[in-house]
Amino acid sequence: MIDTAGQTDDHMVIEDMRATRRYLAKFDLILEHLRAVAAVMEAEKRLTAPDVEALAYYLVGLSVSFDALAHKYMFAGRIPLAGKLTFDRVESGFPVFSELLVMANDAAQAELRLAGMPSEEALKDEMVRVILAEQAVPSQLQFALSQRLYYQELKKGGLFWARNDPEALWLGDVAERRRYLIRWAAYDSRANLPCVYLMEVADSGRTGLPKDERRWPAVQAHLMAQAVGDLKLVTIATGFDQDFPDLHPKRLRRFRIGPMHSHSFTLQTGPIREVLARAMAPEGEDWALAWTEEDLVSERVEVVKTGWFGQAEREIFTVDTVADTGATRMEQSVIMPARPYQALAELDPPGFRGVRKFVVGAGGKVLSYK
Repeated sequence: MIDTAGQTDDHMVIEDMRATRRYLAKFDLILEHLRAVAAVMEAEKRLTAPDVEALAYYLVGLSVSFDALAHKYMFAGRIPLAGKLTFDRVESGFPVFSELLVMANDAAQAELRLAGMPSEEALKDEMVRVILAEQAVPSQLQFALSQRLYYQELKKGGLFWARNDPEALWLGDVAERRRYLIRWAAYDSRANLPCVYLMEVADSGRTGLPKDERRWPAVQAHLMAQAVGDLKLVTIATGFDQDFPDLHPKRLRRFRIGPMHSHSFTLQTGPIREVLARAMAPEGEDWALAWTEEDLVSERVEVVKTGWFGQAEREIFTVDTVADTGATRMEQSVIMPARPYQALAELDPPGFRGVRKFVVGAGGKVLSYK
């Protein structure tokens, strides 16, 4: 059951415990399939091994975050103190941004909260005693255990947070310059969608970027400040190129993961609504996840004057001026189970003809279709 009280038209509260579990289990399954999609894209030479490693890192983080939410809201609607999950049912299908902010705050207090809780073993022993001696359902103890598991998950770390600071992976040296793949991610607070950024950078500085105590903190702060979904890639890359003269961005990509569509949970518009309605897929197969890859590539380098006597290299980026995306290219894809894909193929809506389709078949095997 979904409650509309006190919510915007877009943000909904899942009241029912079973519905909450189904919703979070759906994401766990989708993210597992999405990692398989990344492997298919690597096999097609559309992603490199470092690209796949970076994407898998954040997809696993998202899975851990959803596992933590599953513990937190395990008894939503059954125990008054359990709380209820809020998600964006129109724009993204994902939990709202505030859910991640609350998790980050809880993570900061996880050690303290765990110290004040009975151990996992003690809670389980007490549950057995209540069942045998009192012949009652130990609901409060079950809830206490779910909260302990939630804080244990937060303490372990590895989650996808609202802000995921940049990391630099060395790719090798080209023309006597170090090459790095810088990865970072953020949860778009407006669209309620996770976004992953990958930037390939040539480093002409004296000290390797991750070991440079002056440049690296400044780079991290700069990139996180620019991790805004509304900013075009050319704006981000150009600003970075100008602010760091000895760092040369050769390629910048952004992967927007989502929206997630489900006939059971979200409100669709356009062709996807008819596709999911027509598919009449069983529980676990009633979904489609879209994502967008934006790619900005440097075409050449120009040397420009800086000040009276200085000069600096400037990257000249190839931008699709017709589409006005601020990127060299933009590709949209969708992953869905076989039943919704069959409905999509039968309807053949024009808006999906240029979208790459990844179909989850028997045994979780993922097939790619254009």
